[in-house]
Amino acid sequence: MKKIITVLLVVLIWSCQPTPEVVSKWPHGVNYEIFVRSFADSNGDGIGDFNGVTNKLDYLKELGVGGIWLMPIMPSPTYHKYDVADYKAVDPEYGTVEDFKKLVAEAHKRGIRILVDLILNHSGSGHPWFQEAIKGKDNPYRDYYVWAKKDSIRSQLSKKTTSLDSDNITQWHAVNGDTVSEHYYGFFWGGMPDMNFDNPKVRQEFVDIGKYWLEEMQVDGFRLDAAKHIYPTDRAEDNHAFWVWFRDEMQKIKPDVYLVGEVWSGANEVAPYLKGLPALFNFDMGYAITAAVRAGQDTIQLIDKYKSINDFYLKTTSDYIDATFLKNHDQNRILSELGGDQQKARVAAAILFSLPGTPYVYYGEEIGMLGTKPDEFIREPFLWSNASDPIQTKWEEARYSNLQTVKPLAEQQADPNSLFNFYKKFITYRNGSKALTYGSLIKSELTVKEIVALIRKYENEESYLILHNISDKEITLKPEGQLEVYTKVDFVSQGEVIKSEEGWVIPAHTSVILK
Repeated sequence: MKKIITVLLVVLIWSCQPTPEVVSKWPHGVNYEIFVRSFADSNGDGIGDFNGVTNKLDYLKELGVGGIWLMPIMPSPTYHKYDVADYKAVDPEYGTVEDFKKLVAEAHKRGIRILVDLILNHSGSGHPWFQEAIKGKDNPYRDYYVWAKKDSIRSQLSKKTTSLDSDNITQWHAVNGDTVSEHYYGFFWGGMPDMNFDNPKVRQEFVDIGKYWLEEMQVDGFRLDAAKHIYPTDRAEDNHAFWVWFRDEMQKIKPDVYLVGEVWSGANEVAPYLKGLPALFNFDMGYAITAAVRAGQDTIQLIDKYKSINDFYLKTTSDYIDATFLKNHDQNRILSELGGDQQKARVAAAILFSLPGTPYVYYGEEIGMLGTKPDEFIREPFLWSNASDPIQTKWEEARYSNLQTVKPLAEQQADPNSLFNFYKKFITYRNGSKALTYGSLIKSELTVKEIVALIRKYENEESYLILHNISDKEITLKPEGQLEVYTKVDFVSQGEVIKSEEGWVIPAHTSVILK
């Protein structure tokens, strides 16, 4: 007869625990990216708007969000609004200036900061500056943009006057089909002509624009689009210097301004931007977390990878806060990348929330929205309750995230085991932890391929061993080494963790935090 082993159930029953005191302060904590068009509709036209976001601030507060990044909100002819037609206005599709100011004020009342997408690299071709520029070489706005004669596009033009990628002439565009006269430079496409930041007048325009949003509109900072494309790749040092200048100018206006930049590159190329952009999105870690969780084994050695990136950045500056994320509005949604497996999505989110920095959640990740490119289908309407809910946006028919594929928020709020409540529970825990919010990251000595292990420590106050089982099987860890030091369960992401005579038994796709 087999010996009966007495097991000690060390289960953190969240509903029985008091809500931790919030210790995360801006700009730490968790930020949330919103595509306004898809989020919440207040007036029944099917398009999300500022008042809709305002109506849902209490939801975001419940989730534990400390900051909101709004994708472009300035007037534009396209649905995504990355081709700006007026930098000192809001798109009337989304509401009025007064509506936006109300959103900011109401967010601030709840301790939530507001970031807006600022697109400096290019304007829209419909912007009055560009419409003036195309009138002729003598127009005062001509030099706001970058020009080259057709027969000299491949030649060595002055780098002072052109953003030339000579191997890619498709980035040069004729005006109204006129292939004879000068062409303008548009890195992304012809509807987005690049600004000429060698022109001091252009620089001053954007200082004034920043001042408008920080002072008049009372926003807390900017997400800076296409930050590495202010100048072409062969002018990288000019790019780095530009952002140092821009940060200085914004801090003159608002000393605590928050700037987070998009430099979609590896760590070596990202690091020099840190002197000007104290927060940069960590694309490398987003890809690495996805790959490791998909595989169910940490062959990537995630924590080593994070530390190598972090240590490399520290050689540039210690004045930065990492902007971590799983996916954003330009990438397939995380649940689709993980084959629709919500258990994998949970452990991916758990890894994100246990790393240093400011984690960003793309709207709808917390309810398991799906989506793959083209872009419209990774930006589908958020699902609140049912099709008749007046707050539901309807600007497009969802291909991936609909009531047949995704449980709406209302259902998930009522289900303690839902993905939403998983996110809420983990974010609440993180917000109450000095170690997870501000602490250092130390590599664990544990080497089990199915486990992502790390230590988070805050001064001499808190020290935690965090174990993520990224596999689809139960893993037992012997109570030796660090597991003899960290013996008390402080948090379990879901289900229960059992300590038997053989050791800690961690269920599949479960995370446990030990004191």
